[in-house]
Amino acid sequence: MTIIETPIKDLLIFEPKVWKDSRGYFYESFSQKAFDEAGIAVSFVQDNQSFSQKGALRGLHAQAEPFAQGKLVRVIQGKVIDFAVDIRKNSPTFGQHFGIELSGDNHKQLWVPPGFLHGFLTLENDTIFTYKVTNYYDKASEIGVIWNDPTLNIEWASYLDASEFILSEKDLVLGDFASFKSPF
Repeated sequence: MTIIETPIKDLLIFEPKVWKDSRGYFYESFSQKAFDEAGIAVSFVQDNQSFSQKGALRGLHAQAEPFAQGKLVRVIQGKVIDFAVDIRKNSPTFGQHFGIELSGDNHKQLWVPPGFLHGFLTLENDTIFTYKVTNYYDKASEIGVIWNDPTLNIEWASYLDASEFILSEKDLVLGDFASFKSPF
């Protein structure tokens, strides 16, 4: 498994070695050894999975302490553009975001440690998105920022026309980044 650094410290791409033949393919979707070698000392407690149609936009979310979550995210089927926003107040990249295309074809994974908002836009119908988390969900600890915040300037519409976006009521009423008080 290859580990690739992003421009934001601690946000990493995991690219597994994929063996293909006439039967299909095989790869290790998680390796504790790879995490240990990257210096990431975590224990995953739960796997989550979502199924979405093209245009589903989920995010930008995180969990505050004591329920902060690290996430290892990937796509089993379909394709998304996935974004993480650094909300660590003392980080030199505070407020910056990183985006990556994750798909059932490229098998890439993104490690999103605690201290980041996370969201994704589904680019294909019948997309299956999965993520391993380091802590359990707690509704009272949920935090977030509106998906189209002008300060963050995430260019979602460069991947899909905004008229196709499908958002939850919860995601439509999140506050802006200028008013956001990061707990990290």
